[in-house]
Amino acid sequence: MNAALPDPDTAPELFEGVLTRRMMAFVVDMVIISMMVFALAIVGGIAGFLTFGLAWLGLIVLLPLSIVLYYAATLGSPRRATVGMQMMDIVLTPTRASTLDGGMAVLHALLFWVSVWIFWPISLGIALFTPRRQMLHDLILGTLMVRRSPMTRHWASYQANAGRAF
Repeated sequence: MNAALPDPDTAPELFEGVLTRRMMAFVVDMVIISMMVFALAIVGGIAGFLTFGLAWLGLIVLLPLSIVLYYAATLGSPRRATVGMQMMDIVLTPTRASTLDGGMAVLHALLFWVSVWIFWPISLGIALFTPRRQMLHDLILGTLMVRRSPMTRHWASYQANAGRAF
């Protein structure tokens, strides 16, 4: 087991209410994404009339791309959280040696949508029975969702202890 990973037995505050917070963050993010898609659809609809329907073809690519960019810009940022996750005090953190950059954030979002839309009972069931409350896509990618405020203290103590070990 990775020593940098928090353990629910020794740091339960990191995992308290994470699943509920994730669901609430998802609702907030869906509202934001819906507003963004609605605005793009209006602009694209008007542009479609002005270009005799040509701009409507661009919406097929532009709408999904805007959702992917939302996740890349928010999860791939230094905050490692979407707007909804920030409001719910949760953060996405890698559990493997990889960093959480924009590409990893996009991959996380894509796997999230695939696993939730196709395997949602399995993905949610896995989260209910794993000690760190990881969903299917988290286990595949090696990511972990934890409470941000207690995790900041965990990172600081880990770095202080790692510094003493060398």
